[in-house]
Amino acid sequence: MSSEMTQIDSTVEVITPENIAFHYQVAGPFRRFPAFLLDLLVRAAGFAVIAMIIGFVGGTIGVGGMSFALLAIIWFLSDWFYGGICETLLNGQTPGKRTMGIRVLTVNGQPINGVQAVMRNFLRSVDMMPMLSLEVMGWAAPAYIVPTCILALVTMTMNRRFQRLGDIVSGTIVVVEERQWLTGVAKLDDQRAAQLANYIPADFVVTRSLARSLAGYVDRRRFFSTARRREVARHVAEPLIERFGFPPDTSYDLMLCALYYRAFVADRTDEESLVSSNPFAPVSGIQPFPAAAPSTRPEPQEFAR
Repeated sequence: MSSEMTQIDSTVEVITPENIAFHYQVAGPFRRFPAFLLDLLVRAAGFAVIAMIIGFVGGTIGVGGMSFALLAIIWFLSDWFYGGICETLLNGQTPGKRTMGIRVLTVNGQPINGVQAVMRNFLRSVDMMPMLSLEVMGWAAPAYIVPTCILALVTMTMNRRFQRLGDIVSGTIVVVEERQWLTGVAKLDDQRAAQLANYIPADFVVTRSLARSLAGYVDRRRFFSTARRREVARHVAEPLIERFGFPPDTSYDLMLCALYYRAFVADRTDEESLVSSNPFAPVSGIQPFPAAAPSTRPEPQEFAR
């Protein structure tokens, strides 16, 4: 039977340069379009305020003709650079995206840079094609150009990351941001996690992205079956088990719980009694192994998956 996994929801796997896999929920058009409308309202409100100020100042000093030219320049700059500047300064978000809880990342899960932010927003004009000319008040009134965004919708439906043309060219994706990912420390019901944490090298640093993944996993693992825990935890735990020199059949789930304990619990509680014994020994009923020398590891028993 093939082990290839097929996508059944909007979650995608992102492999970082460190060869660690993370899962993100990509934002579809029905979540991104309201964010676009909110940003349009923000731009319109800001432009209206600036227009009133310029109109008042221009009328006072008698340079009304220059006011229209200045307003045209301001509208042009806001139309082409609003999204790029906001996404650069606000770490991949605009006010509309922040309200809708979405963020722009690179395809490998890293924050976007200024070039990517500006490029994806420049190409939005292409994604809005084709344009329709709409007559609102008859032939006497000027026609309004209405974007249909059909090209963007077609492009998004043809790739599993819901990337529009601007995202594909700039190498970005839009993901749903999980807020409040560290609202409290989850309770670990297996004391072996604290014991195994004592064997993690002292110089290993838990990065921000890894800490976020650990917090999400430990918070949700109670809803997973044993097989599902192994499947989800394997992507992060397997390379770390090899890096730490742990036995190959160490439980992936327990490895992540130990990392979680190390990152969030060890420095906050005083539980030396939990880490005093050998983590690869049985929990009860069997005499534990003696402490292993740094160059050797005892054979796993209760910590094997």
